[in-house]
Amino acid sequence: MNDYYATLGLSRDASEADIKKAYRKLARELHPDVAGPDGEERFKEVAAAYEVLGNADKKAQYDRGVDPRGGHAGAQGGPQGFGFEDIFEQFFGGGSPFGGQQRGPASRTQRGGDTLVQTAVTLKEAVFGVSREVQVDLADVCSTCHGSCCAPGTQPQQCRQCNGQGVVQRMARSLLGNVMTTSPCPACGGYGTTIPSPCGDCSGQGRTHSRHTIKVDIPAGVETGTRIRLAGRGDAGVAGGQKGDLYVEIREKRDEVFERRGDDLHCTLEVPMTAAALGATMMVDTFDGEQPVEVRPGTHAGSSVKLKGLGVGRLQRAGRGDLIVQLDVHTPTDITDEQAELLRQLAALRGEEMPEANLAPVGGGVFHRLRDAFKGR
Repeated sequence: MNDYYATLGLSRDASEADIKKAYRKLARELHPDVAGPDGEERFKEVAAAYEVLGNADKKAQYDRGVDPRGGHAGAQGGPQGFGFEDIFEQFFGGGSPFGGQQRGPASRTQRGGDTLVQTAVTLKEAVFGVSREVQVDLADVCSTCHGSCCAPGTQPQQCRQCNGQGVVQRMARSLLGNVMTTSPCPACGGYGTTIPSPCGDCSGQGRTHSRHTIKVDIPAGVETGTRIRLAGRGDAGVAGGQKGDLYVEIREKRDEVFERRGDDLHCTLEVPMTAAALGATMMVDTFDGEQPVEVRPGTHAGSSVKLKGLGVGRLQRAGRGDLIVQLDVHTPTDITDEQAELLRQLAALRGEEMPEANLAPVGGGVFHRLRDAFKGR
């Protein structure tokens, strides 16, 4: 295991102040302005030692015989630490002075942003899917400068202030004295080039905006909030950058007859009292055309009939949900005298002239049947 105390020239009972003082002293001696490139490896060892001993938790691990850096001193940080570059930046405010990775000129080219547009669909369109045209304002590559950002006949010029490097150096004071730091060039914004004559049509952005009509295939099963991604159909990027993505967000309109619950559709069918008592076949107008609904004899209000495969198409899956038809037994209120007489005769035949008030058991009434029917969907 590396002896970090010896690296800093300290004994194992050194205090926090002693550790910091020793590190600063060695850092000054090994600074590149003093020691030159030859001091790089030694400075890395000192930085690694301070990374451990300068942190209370890591120092406690090290004092127990565990190297939190995994036993590797030098430029790379251990499993729980940070590297030499981070320590140098903490104390000097810049990158490594020993020829490591240095920031160069930035690229003007940037990817375009993603664009979101909404479109409304009917419930029937959500059931089967539909092709739709949407209107959206998008950025396109400028047809005048073709993304160069320059006026025709001109081109970017190398920045005179940074000589095309995109960064400038300056002397700054720190705890260790005067050090050299780098920052983006203020003249060119870090690009290394300037544009003396920007394109007049795009104001030097390399892109212009216009309205587009885009066809989108909306699959079956979409609902409010569903987003369809059209890759590479969004805004063009700055300075000829690649296009972003276009997202089409769905808003589903409410239907007057059918209600959607997941992949199933629900509707209510009014059944005449006589049909409920005797049974009947009733035709229902669905999204798939007229379909027969079998009303069994003695049907109660709140009963339901399931028509399989007539619901909503499943998004990115095969098949469709079901259509659930709730039966509502309709009791007439505008009957004629003749009809009333026939009903009284029926009541007499059934012994119901003076019906008894028999309370239904819990769970057996019409309201419970209605509740269970809706809970089961």
